[in-house]
Amino acid sequence: MAEEGQVISCHTVDSWNQQFQLAKESKKLVVVDFTASWCGPCRLIAPVLADLAKKMPNIIILKVDVDELETVAKDWSVEAMPTLIYLKEGQVIDKTVGAKKDEIEQKIALHSAA
Repeated sequence: MAEEGQVISCHTVDSWNQQFQLAKESKKLVVVDFTASWCGPCRLIAPVLADLAKKMPNIIILKVDVDELETVAKDWSVEAMPTLIYLKEGQVIDKTVGAKKDEIEQKIALHSAA
């Protein structure tokens, strides 16, 4: 498991499966950031997520590049980037589509407190 306080990038399906399983077992809020290197709004939201990861050790942020891990993106029905999926114990509890900083911060605050 990566250090607390940072965004965990998953570059292989095995890495994704391992990190997702560890995150699920942690019982923490898990935020999966589906992104792409060519996506301008994704680049805008990346530092926001990095900052939240530092400030909030009670959450886990996993980053998935949709071009690297197409099968994972398809499994989660990701159609636009960035898509953030919020999970607790492996169950989807919320979703944000787009680089909506305020909405992302509100949802993380809401679901990490629950």
